[in-house]
Amino acid sequence: MPRVTVHRKAHFNAAHRLFNPNWDDAKNKEVFGKCSNPHYHGHNYELIVSLTGEIDPVTGYVYDLGVLKDLIKSEVEEAFDHKNLNIEVPEFKNLNPSVENIAVVIYEKLRVRIENELDLSVTVYETPRNFVTYSGN
Repeated sequence: MPRVTVHRKAHFNAAHRLFNPNWDDAKNKEVFGKCSNPHYHGHNYELIVSLTGEIDPVTGYVYDLGVLKDLIKSEVEEAFDHKNLNIEVPEFKNLNPSVENIAVVIYEKLRVRIENELDLSVTVYETPRNFVTYSGN
């Protein structure tokens, strides 16, 4: 059967602060600029989860997009939406919540719930012009 990629788009709003706790405020500001504001700042993140695999000859699906929608809701939206990532999301207690790290964390949360024969890719837009994609490599 042909290999096809299916996509599910979602969004969440969250606050964060980029900083290294081993650096003083001046060094954090030098490296992270206004993103190191000690009072935090927020983004309206856009998320695209992509799965690539063979089309099931019985269902015609690569993956049930309703199931994917529910996974994204439980693993990402409920965990991240309207949260301060640095303070309220356990995965970022000791991990700087850059958009790169957010994509990796989302990937890891979903990877354990999605069959390994499907290729998984996670794209996170922090702004309309700044985004990253992580595919587990």
